[in-house]
Amino acid sequence: MTNEFLPLFYTFNFYLFGLVAISAALLFVTRKSPVAAAMWLVVTMFALAALYVMLDAQFVGVMQVLVYTGAIMVVFLFVVMLLNLGQPTDVHDIRGTWPRIVAGFIGLALVSELMALLKSPLDLRLVVPAVTAPPATGGIIAPIAAPMFKEYLLAFELTSILLLVAIMGAVVLAKKKDAR
Repeated sequence: MTNEFLPLFYTFNFYLFGLVAISAALLFVTRKSPVAAAMWLVVTMFALAALYVMLDAQFVGVMQVLVYTGAIMVVFLFVVMLLNLGQPTDVHDIRGTWPRIVAGFIGLALVSELMALLKSPLDLRLVVPAVTAPPATGGIIAPIAAPMFKEYLLAFELTSILLLVAIMGAVVLAKKKDAR
């Protein structure tokens, strides 16, 4: 792979992950099963994280995966399964051969791009952006974390209390359902 191929490579992947994000978001809002909808939302979150990484926002991409795809979706699925809103047969909401064929083509395209990257004598310094030295006080994360724990500490703590109350409410609703 030569340096002339890089803009085409990034453009193709950008549109591919954009199409995956839009398709998964449409499938998310059209599902009847909350468990299946949550799984499509996870796919949307991963595609958005890939787009962030391609736009040189690696920290935002990692936070997308850790916070939204990891923590929030686990809590959401926990509440959905605790309330028993989904049936086991509803999880597999796409049946037939066409979705599997499309997924196979997307997977084949991504694997072929990875193989082309691994076999090329490409100088990786051209692909990876130049990293500046972190500030002497606190590193790279300190400018992001400092306002969250100083100016916005009240909002941060209220959000955590809101999530805790939502989980407790789901437990109470589930207990009332069993008591009847």
